[in-house]
Amino acid sequence: MKNTVFQTPVCQLKELNNLFIELTAKNCNQHCRHCYIDFPLNKNIKDFIPIDDIKAALSDTGEENIECIYLTGAEPMTHPDFNTVLRTCLKRSNVCIFTNGTFINEKKVRFLKRVQDESRFEIIFKLSIDHYDEVKNDDIRGRGSYRQAVHAVKSLVKYDFNPIICITNYYNEDKNTLINEFKRIFKKAGFDAQDNNFTINVYYDKTKNSEYDCEYKWNSLDCEYGRILTAKGVYCCPFLANDHRGRCGSDFKDFARHNALETSYCSSCMQNKEQLFGINFKLFQ
Repeated sequence: MKNTVFQTPVCQLKELNNLFIELTAKNCNQHCRHCYIDFPLNKNIKDFIPIDDIKAALSDTGEENIECIYLTGAEPMTHPDFNTVLRTCLKRSNVCIFTNGTFINEKKVRFLKRVQDESRFEIIFKLSIDHYDEVKNDDIRGRGSYRQAVHAVKSLVKYDFNPIICITNYYNEDKNTLINEFKRIFKKAGFDAQDNNFTINVYYDKTKNSEYDCEYKWNSLDCEYGRILTAKGVYCCPFLANDHRGRCGSDFKDFARHNALETSYCSSCMQNKEQLFGINFKLFQ
């Protein structure tokens, strides 16, 4: 009788280029169908990360080659000290804000433009919108979310920001069709979007008990180039933030530089081929 030994692949951190900071784990004004976060019934969650933890992380990673700091959530712009956090991070590197766009209007963008002008680094926006059809998008993200996102794009473009549109392919549609239709919509809004303005990610269905598949091959994983800081410690990627399977340590003074690819989230990332959360800056050069 032949014994088969299953060995989980181990991923090594090649270089810490991407520092993700989870400003809040549960506080969001949208509860999207595809979101991997398990939201509690109470929407008014006060789980914001202390700014002192962020300052400590920036200090502890002083010798690392941080190319971009990513402010994530739930919805990071709900953090009561968001502006202070942003200014603090801009002293270190470029900052990417993951947002659903509901807090972005012309007044806010005008302020953010001034903040960027105070720094030698850039503010980047990854704005979530999942379908070019308003009805289909709002069915995923909630009523009114489509118009809020399009308005956010208009405001950002007016002040010379170049947003990245982050699409979760909930309906498993052809990627070229999604991009071309979004280009058409945004052209009407004054945004001449290019292919590199879109990231289309596979849909991870947390309601299904999908089995781990180690046969996937990948080009680049987020855990090869990044770590995420949460109020509970350091984890290997945003998918596994606050999940014991992804824990790398309590802080950046001493954290694990390897992790096992043992979850169905890992399979989803492998299937996506490229990084789901990090930005490939080579596309913008």
